[in-house]
Amino acid sequence: MHSCVVGLQWGDEAKGKIVDLLGGQHDIVVRFNGGANAGHTVVVDGKAYKLSLLPTGLVRREMTAIIGNGVVVFPPRLAEEVASLEAAGLNVLDRLKVSDRAHVIFPYHQEEERLREAASSDRIGTTGRGIGPCYADKVGRHLAVRILDLLEVDRLVARLREVVPRKNSMLAALSPEARQFSVDELVAEYRAHGDYVRPLVVDTVEYLHKARQQGKRMLFEAAQGSLLDIDHGSFPFVTSSNSTLAGLTSGSGFPARWLDQVIGVIKAYTTRVGGGPFPTELNDGPDGIGERIRRIGREYGTVTGRPRRCGWFDAVAARTTAQINGTDTVALMLLDVLSGLPQLKVATSYLDRGEQRDWFPADAVTLARCEPVYETLPGWEEDITGCRKWMELPVQARNYVRRVEQLVGVPIRHVSVGPDRAQTLSVE
Repeated sequence: MHSCVVGLQWGDEAKGKIVDLLGGQHDIVVRFNGGANAGHTVVVDGKAYKLSLLPTGLVRREMTAIIGNGVVVFPPRLAEEVASLEAAGLNVLDRLKVSDRAHVIFPYHQEEERLREAASSDRIGTTGRGIGPCYADKVGRHLAVRILDLLEVDRLVARLREVVPRKNSMLAALSPEARQFSVDELVAEYRAHGDYVRPLVVDTVEYLHKARQQGKRMLFEAAQGSLLDIDHGSFPFVTSSNSTLAGLTSGSGFPARWLDQVIGVIKAYTTRVGGGPFPTELNDGPDGIGERIRRIGREYGTVTGRPRRCGWFDAVAARTTAQINGTDTVALMLLDVLSGLPQLKVATSYLDRGEQRDWFPADAVTLARCEPVYETLPGWEEDITGCRKWMELPVQARNYVRRVEQLVGVPIRHVSVGPDRAQTLSVE
């Protein structure tokens, strides 16, 4: 059994919980895109584990975890996160493998991102972690540094002597107050990072193919959400990698056609962080439903702490991304957050200049002028966090799930009613 878990919205769909749930059925968990801008929180027996760069499946003590070649790695964050999980009682270093081909984030990437975002008149709302500039260097090739470059001092020195002066010139052109970087200081710092990661580094592509031949079961987890995919999301308000299934093969070297199932994850409502149009957003003030969802759902970024923008469920977006990903089943998360609302709305289509649109548009300009067409459904008053079986849910809650299922066009197999591992119900 080989599986992939992918978010179908703008990220933050609680994918980590589904990865954790499926972890017991797999041997190896693989992260194939993004960087330390992707936050996951997993709660097991009341204990919360927060991860951003490391694969969520590490919470399962028996799993081997892979950071694939499609991930961009900031070594200080990697070390911090490993230390945090080890302090929480998880044995990480013996189970973690890092691709020698993964690209490396440097402080100059973070400075570049800060300057570009500050100068933009229409800010994307990045996390400032240097991820976009690192991916830009990867695609541009000439200024890129990979994990394998950290492992040989002469190689690292040669790369940084070429890269750093050019980065300093570029940064100075962006702002006269830009930070400038020393080759010697970066060599000293990243040589130490190389020593740290050395025991973890392998050719993860070879590793995964040999593991498959040995009968190992792979679980792939996508970072961010499909609406942030660089090709298929709400461009340009997107991330810098393929956060759909499209990123799996390029980011891991494992053919997507070998998967047995693709599980899409959605919230019972919609959120997004950062800039960009959001058709179903609830800008209804501090006492409105949008703020209520944010408060009850604890809708603040795991990595940044930024408040997330909240709105009604958008079936146009989820239906589109479910098809792009070839989704087999869906997990619907945070249903409990909607408890207590007398009425719930779901966007079934858009109006674009008076014409109905049933497919998510290709660009932010078009999306910004789309108006959601809503269907209203009855809510429920009961607290559902104690439910452990599908039929224990109020009929209105079950009807809401079934209607979302119809609109998305993919069977919903799991429903979450709380953060703990035990608060995930199988749909009957």
